[in-house]
Amino acid sequence: MLLPGSGIRMNSMMDDMNLIQQAQRHHLVVRELGEEIDLEIGAGDDDPSFANTPLIVVPPREPSVEDHDESKNMVMASQLASDDQDMSKGQPVKRKKKVVKRWREEWADTYKWAYVDVKEGTARIFCSVCREYGRKHRRNPYGNEGSRNMQMSALEEHNNSLLHKEALRLQMASKDKVVADKPIYVKALMSKTAGSIVEAALKRDPHEVEFIQSVHEVVHALERVIAKNSHYVNIMERLLEPERTLVFRVPWMDDRGETHVNRGFRVQFNQALGPCRGGFRFHPSMNLSIAKFLGFEQTLKNALSPYKIGGAAGGSDFDPKGKSDNEVMRFCQSFMNEIYRYLGVDKDLPSEEMGVGTREMGYLFGQYRRLTGHFQGSFTGPRIFWSGSSLRTEATGYGLVFFAQLLLADLNKDFKGLRCVVSGSGKIALHVLEKLIAYGAIPITVSDSKGYLVDDEGFDYMKISFLREIKAQQRSLRDYSKTYARSKYYDEAKPWTERCDVVFPCATQNEIDQTDAINLVNSGCRILVEGSNMPCSPDAVDILRKANVLIAPAVAAGSGGVVAGEFELNHECNSVNWSPEDFESKLQESMKQTYQRTLKAAADFGYQKESPESLVHGAIISAFLTIAQAMTDQGCV
Repeated sequence: MLLPGSGIRMNSMMDDMNLIQQAQRHHLVVRELGEEIDLEIGAGDDDPSFANTPLIVVPPREPSVEDHDESKNMVMASQLASDDQDMSKGQPVKRKKKVVKRWREEWADTYKWAYVDVKEGTARIFCSVCREYGRKHRRNPYGNEGSRNMQMSALEEHNNSLLHKEALRLQMASKDKVVADKPIYVKALMSKTAGSIVEAALKRDPHEVEFIQSVHEVVHALERVIAKNSHYVNIMERLLEPERTLVFRVPWMDDRGETHVNRGFRVQFNQALGPCRGGFRFHPSMNLSIAKFLGFEQTLKNALSPYKIGGAAGGSDFDPKGKSDNEVMRFCQSFMNEIYRYLGVDKDLPSEEMGVGTREMGYLFGQYRRLTGHFQGSFTGPRIFWSGSSLRTEATGYGLVFFAQLLLADLNKDFKGLRCVVSGSGKIALHVLEKLIAYGAIPITVSDSKGYLVDDEGFDYMKISFLREIKAQQRSLRDYSKTYARSKYYDEAKPWTERCDVVFPCATQNEIDQTDAINLVNSGCRILVEGSNMPCSPDAVDILRKANVLIAPAVAAGSGGVVAGEFELNHECNSVNWSPEDFESKLQESMKQTYQRTLKAAADFGYQKESPESLVHGAIISAFLTIAQAMTDQGCV
């Protein structure tokens, strides 16, 4: 004979079973069925991006009598708060479980990026992207003690917030994510000592994808150095923390009178060797991670050059494309109003980078001069109306070709007749084309953000002049094929499938992924000269090395701009009038010194000259040892 309440209990048990089945379908981990926060959301089959999200599972325990009484009181309170609903009072437990079930199903379908963890003894709802909870990201202004509706509303608010979108963008910024969830990947590549350096960086800056990737590559190259002298572990830990990091707002007004706000950055990474020097980048993707990665790379690049100076980088997420001259001027003036006090001959000398050219640097310099009263021509670099070296803008691109020529000479080859693929269509890429033509090579491609242009006949000086005209008018490279019918423009594609001998990636970081590397190998590529900083993803680097593709790193090959900047200072101080021929001769000599230092450092630590990684490791080793010696001599500062 059934008791009066047994039907209710049976329905309750059926609801529990249905709930567990629903949890299994959504990969939910049930904690305790009666709690306010009683589940965690794991990665489902339709959500692979969070496959490594750490979830904490609390094993269920048998409820005590006190717990049962407390649960009964909570049910009674919930029932009193919901008297306006037309539900029978004889089924409070069943009704509560239905509410919980509906809430869980909606949560599982809508908030797959959320999970539950215990913080300071309290279960809280965390975001899998931001790894934060509660007021920290405005997710739940009521704390985790609020009602379910409050928590769901707060989760929705966070999901639509700028903070969450920024964190999500940072996580998705690289196809090869190097995040804090993958310490095993780092350890598998490195020794325990080297791996500890990367793990420390991961714990400190887990969402700075580009910076962590750069650190990972550098520490991997330094593994033999660190193994020889454990003192370098402490040096590396200090080096990885910038001396000064500036993040500031940049308000400006457009031509319609509307106000806009962008974010500005300047990372003065290390000044052990002298005042900082590094570029400004204006691009919508600019963030603190990219600023730190660029500053770190620039520090190594400057240390490897014949002129020992510190490294820095910065810029803004402002996009100069499509802006009028007056809008760009107002932005640059607002940008300089905040940062000018940190610049100077003995502090920091900024230069051009992506999105910053003659126009932008002219406006920046004008406001700097107005605020400080100093007229310092070397601040800007390019030739406008003040003094500067005759080949300042050409130096980086020419230096890349000079470095590649040295590499080919060691292989008893030259550029004549070699097919060269170049990415990008900015200052560096176009000057690479110029010098390749001078050496008899056949450059066949350039690219932009929409696709790439290929001319199988090869570019010549007249065609390069036309490309400059197209870029100056902010037109698409597609217009080139309207004039030269045998050329072709490919939308939403990369040039790495074209048959080639030498490759010059000069666009941006991580432009070559694993698939692109395979295409390059299959296309006949044997030498890759890095024009942009860190153009290859880690997977791409592994493939290129296994295929014995020689890589000339940007730290060494891209140091032409550093050399030119120092020539400018000597020009001003010594009143030396450099002719283009003299400048090019000095640049070639400096690139030769850099090349020889790179090979020597690689040989000193057992890397054979023929090894595809000898130049990469040698450049980083030589630069690091120079910085480490200066930091050791100066003490813990």
